[in-house]
Amino acid sequence: MAYTLLKAAGQKVGASRVEEDCLGEAKTIIDTAAREEVELHLPFDHICSTEFNEKAGDIEVFEDAIKPGFMGLDIGPKTQHRYAEIIKKAKTIVWNGPMGVFEWDPFKIGTKHIAEAIAEATAAGATSIVGGGDSAAAMEAFGLSDAVSHVSTGGGASLAMLSGKALPALEVLDDA
Repeated sequence: MAYTLLKAAGQKVGASRVEEDCLGEAKTIIDTAAREEVELHLPFDHICSTEFNEKAGDIEVFEDAIKPGFMGLDIGPKTQHRYAEIIKKAKTIVWNGPMGVFEWDPFKIGTKHIAEAIAEATAAGATSIVGGGDSAAAMEAFGLSDAVSHVSTGGGASLAMLSGKALPALEVLDDA
């Protein structure tokens, strides 16, 4: 999702995964945030590789523009630090989606850093909701599932509920 937003903002994203059919919607999000004076915290440095592969390809860190032929596979160290600082100050945290390809050693540090920041914020009194199968798997892989308020594999359902959409299964429970 980040590279779609970055491309819509005019950044060079190399061969990073971009949802081309969502660029218009991404531009609308960026424009709305600017108009409403809401800060979007998009990654500003990236751990990149020339191949989508754990053990092959050249790996480099790029600030802002990603060179052609490279794809972003994790957030960079400066973005990790900035995001962790924001999270540690939060009172409510909703996390849906890892920062990179956390299943592969070269690209897991960003997700691990964010998971640890969420656990630290939770220990300090924040309410933290981790939703989605990949995010839940990351919390489990890093041994932090018990360090947050709630973990759910239902990422899409969690986001739908938080946006105010009615969920049929919950409506049945409400009526009981």
